[in-house]
Formats: sequence, C-alpha cells, structure tokens
Amino acid sequence: MIRILSVIAVLSLTGCATAENTYMKNGKQGLSIDCSGEAMSWAACYEKADASCAGTGYNIVSTEGTPQPKESDKTLGVDVGNYKTRNLLVSCK
Repeated sequence: MIRILSVIAVLSLTGCATAENTYMKNGKQGLSIDCSGEAMSWAACYEKADASCAGTGYNIVSTEGTPQPKESDKTLGVDVGNYKTRNLLVSCK
C-alpha cells in the first residue's frame, strides 16, 4: 500500500504541460501552453509546442511567467517554495 501511495505522490508532482487551442487578436489560431509548477520548466513548454505542431515548427508569440531565479537566491542550489507560472503562446508554421 505504501508503495502505491508513493507512486501516486511522485506522479502528481511531475505533471505535464497542457496545450489548448486559442485565437489571437489578429484572428489567427494559436496554441496556449501551460507548464506551470515546481516540477516543470520552460523546456517542457518548448517540447510541448514542438510536439503539438507536429514537427512543422512554431513561432513564439508571447511568454508569460515567473523568471528564473539567480543562483544566489536559491537554497542549496534549489529554488524552494515558489510556485512557478509559465505560459507560452505559439502559432504553428
């Protein structure tokens, strides 16, 4: 039972980037990608954009989120206790 609970806890912390179709101000269709959370990174957003655009490439329209902390602001080399928000808006080529 403890092993199952451990696996569930690890899976809930890892999460995954989510992509949602949206329309931009100019009327074109875009893709809003959310990769917020402690266990995610901007790299996860870019990987999701690449996968969602089926290898055709994408143009970054905007980024919004928590900036990367300086090394001196980290505790033992890790940014602890700050919830990260990361949102990427792209248009597929």
